[in-house]
Amino acid sequence: MLVAPAEERMWEKSSLNNGKSHMTDEQINIKYEQGQQRILTEMNREKLPSFADSLKKTNYMDVSPFYQRRLRWDEQKQSQLIESFLINIPVPPIILYEREYNSYEVMDGQQRITAIKDFYNNDLELTGLEMWSELNGRTYQQLPDKIKAGIDRRAISSIVLITESTQNKEEAFFLKQITFERLNTGGVSLSKQEIRNCIYSGIFNTLLFKLANNSIFAKAWGIPLENKDKLRKNNLYKKMEDVELVLRFFAFRHANEFRNGIEGFLNLYMIKSLNFSQGDINILEGIFIETINLASTIYEDKLFKPFDVKTKQWKDNSYKAFYDAVMVGLSNHLNDVDLLIERKSRILEETKKLLAKDKKNIFTGAGRTKADLQERIKLFDEMLSQIIAE
Repeated sequence: MLVAPAEERMWEKSSLNNGKSHMTDEQINIKYEQGQQRILTEMNREKLPSFADSLKKTNYMDVSPFYQRRLRWDEQKQSQLIESFLINIPVPPIILYEREYNSYEVMDGQQRITAIKDFYNNDLELTGLEMWSELNGRTYQQLPDKIKAGIDRRAISSIVLITESTQNKEEAFFLKQITFERLNTGGVSLSKQEIRNCIYSGIFNTLLFKLANNSIFAKAWGIPLENKDKLRKNNLYKKMEDVELVLRFFAFRHANEFRNGIEGFLNLYMIKSLNFSQGDINILEGIFIETINLASTIYEDKLFKPFDVKTKQWKDNSYKAFYDAVMVGLSNHLNDVDLLIERKSRILEETKKLLAKDKKNIFTGAGRTKADLQERIKLFDEMLSQIIAE
């Protein structure tokens, strides 16, 4: 299997996977006294005008639209937040992570922060207000003095995880994930990949988004990249499940290291990816591109669509479990690309036979255990090895 240099070392023991599950009471007490796995927080409350001014400071707060959700609040949703401040409806606190002293990442609250910033920059024209419909069509600058004063006296609360909470980078990101999952107050349920996107920003996360835009990949999963209106409504795209599919490929190449269930293993790979260099990223990108090109050449319009033994037809939709097996299996044989393409008809026939023997439906998503994952990858890999050896 081709791997990036950092992948060769990524499963060495770390503070996240060598913890003791059985400890004496004395050891537990010492662990607590030393502050291990304990979160340190600060609670802040700041008037809205002051908060908006703070956002203009260089490196003060990372509120990148890429950082959290693909779906951005529209002007009506932003306006409703401003109306909530006006009529004094409690607004949930934002959650920040102090990456350096007085420099923050937004863990939860990007949409609220963006709405406040747009409002005070006069980039938001209020719309859809219900209790104060008289203000629709106005920016902050155009509001009556009393209304501006009423909003200006409101405050936004924040919960800050401070830098002293962790001793190393891996622990810091693990802490961020636990905190985000338990304190998420955005009101809209985030998918697992949206949470990962919030927490593990970096060059590998950027690569996942880039590869999710691969035309072959998008077509196989029915993601309409060329039609922005349809794209926004696409379920895979909205919840970043397309990005998660790319992550599955990279992570499941290391299925022998599988632990903590599918979601936990994907999280662990993201944590490990924080040590990737740009050189590693370039290698991984090449592996994905070469693999999906090979898969497309072999399966064409049947890419990631299992063969249905009952109907004697290839299914209409792609299946995640089958995708895992095809992509990981083919990636193990990139040194034999020409031979595999030459024998594509054999691969198609053997794929049909393989699926006909699949009584447990492990290729169509019935199995999510470590054994199921490893078995489907192993069976597909063995099929390819036999064809190569002929």
